[in-house]
Amino acid sequence: MNADKISARLDSYDLTRFQKRVLMAVAKIPKGETRTYKQIAAMIGKPNAYRAVGTAVRKNPLAPTVPCHRVVRSDGPGNYSGKGGPAGKIRMLQAEGALS
Repeated sequence: MNADKISARLDSYDLTRFQKRVLMAVAKIPKGETRTYKQIAAMIGKPNAYRAVGTAVRKNPLAPTVPCHRVVRSDGPGNYSGKGGPAGKIRMLQAEGALS
């Protein structure tokens, strides 16, 4: 799904401008790659807002179209509120080739 369609779909949810910016940045992470919460914060011009990025990612209404499982902690995969929890996140990242 292209960025305009994702943006339009996100507009239909009760998200803040910050949350929408985070999710649009997450939508750009290619399959087989990851970004840290801190990298996403820097990408949207809020380098110290990495905890708020985590909160925004947790509210992702368009998973897996917006691939929130590709956002990881600096020290490892971190939590995942989707199906399977953290183990599910690891399985998805392994299947995509982002983790060995």
